[in-house]
Amino acid sequence: MAAPIKACLRRAVCLNVWKTEWQPRRWASRNILGLHERGVFHSIFPEKNAPELLKLLSSTPQCIYCGFDPTADSLHIGNLLPLIALLHCQRGGHDVIALIGGATSQIGDPSGRTRDRDAISLDNVEKNVASLHGIISNIFTNHERYIWRSTSRKLGNVSILNNSEWYGDENVIQFLSTIGKCFRIGKMLQKESVRQRLQSPEGMNLSEFTYQVFQAYDWLHLLSSHNCRIQLGGQDQMGNIDSGYELINRINGKQVFGLTVPLLTNNAGQKMGKSTGGEVLWLHPAKTSPFEFYQYFLRLPDADVEKFVKLFTFLPDDKIENLLRSHRLDAGLRSAQRFLAEQITILVHGEAGLELAKKCTKILYENSAETLAELTTEELLNLFSNAPTIELTLEAGSTVIDACMKAKCFTREVDAERIIKGGGVYINTRKVIEPDFVLIPGEHILPNHITVIRIGKKNHYIIKWR
Repeated sequence: MAAPIKACLRRAVCLNVWKTEWQPRRWASRNILGLHERGVFHSIFPEKNAPELLKLLSSTPQCIYCGFDPTADSLHIGNLLPLIALLHCQRGGHDVIALIGGATSQIGDPSGRTRDRDAISLDNVEKNVASLHGIISNIFTNHERYIWRSTSRKLGNVSILNNSEWYGDENVIQFLSTIGKCFRIGKMLQKESVRQRLQSPEGMNLSEFTYQVFQAYDWLHLLSSHNCRIQLGGQDQMGNIDSGYELINRINGKQVFGLTVPLLTNNAGQKMGKSTGGEVLWLHPAKTSPFEFYQYFLRLPDADVEKFVKLFTFLPDDKIENLLRSHRLDAGLRSAQRFLAEQITILVHGEAGLELAKKCTKILYENSAETLAELTTEELLNLFSNAPTIELTLEAGSTVIDACMKAKCFTREVDAERIIKGGGVYINTRKVIEPDFVLIPGEHILPNHITVIRIGKKNHYIIKWR
């Protein structure tokens, strides 16, 4: 049975787990469970072995893994907390493994699902695996390059694996006769993910029912190949962690442990990663641009910012308190949100992504024509990816109203003239009020032959001049 870490820590203290005679000098960096106070970790499994896990983490470097199924071509913000947890483990000197489920994604994890997952073709699985590998690799690289500051301590090793590597040559009969016999149907039926599905109108297919068997075997394989004794996962993965624990206990009896991170919710209780429009906040820049990603956290309500600074940044606790104290003195400056947005954007998208996000913010919210002119054509088109784009030939004497009508900003010229004169039209962030004003290269046409027209506050149109 799992228990919240705070309760386990209290029990550990009572059992004198933290006696100074066995604590090494690097206890603070090894014992990543202290992060429970920040909300990064939620539960220890099994509860009764919490003291042994604390002692293990505080004595020698361990190997810790977390799995990610490639059911899409990008991870989303809900997957970021398990990655942050792995990074904390790595910062504590432990070796970490990010396991991509190239094989198990074809089976389908039923956790948190009320119906069958849509089937994914093998080609798409392979593309998704490659994409997730790139995202995870970038996050670990960005952390080491831009966030990790210690010169006295060494980061643990990181490996990104694909479980297709060991299932490709697996014999079905041998697998069932050696691994399948270790599972009891009664225990499998008790899993929360299974019970919920069996109560749903669709029920559950055999493939998804066996998912817990394969995830359990993943842990057994990593234990054998990497001495990986700790599995990390979301709260909804507790049933699968339990299955792995039971399998290892039956096969070789080695002591292993589970750690869970909480599911992300905001102050309103809504699942983190969903915008008000219900769209997922992706970690791939082609699906959620660095600018949109940055803005999500910059606009975070004050009620959420303390929680997310503690979850998504690596700032020490005392400096977090200083940041929040400064923020409370003048919340209008949004200093905590700005720090959070910068830290999480540089972690996911690197320095170039953060700089682009800042440039785009300056263009859209500070009307900086100079910054707009600095963008490359690709950056500009990515910024306004949802804006209608048209290619036009620049003719001598073309006017503001000509550009607006050809870009289909208006359906009637009389409306265009009225709104331009009323100050509702901007070209390259600058307000224009003369409909018949002739377009000037360098002012109305950027050096990259692009014109950005804004009608009102949010409606943008792009002209690419030939």
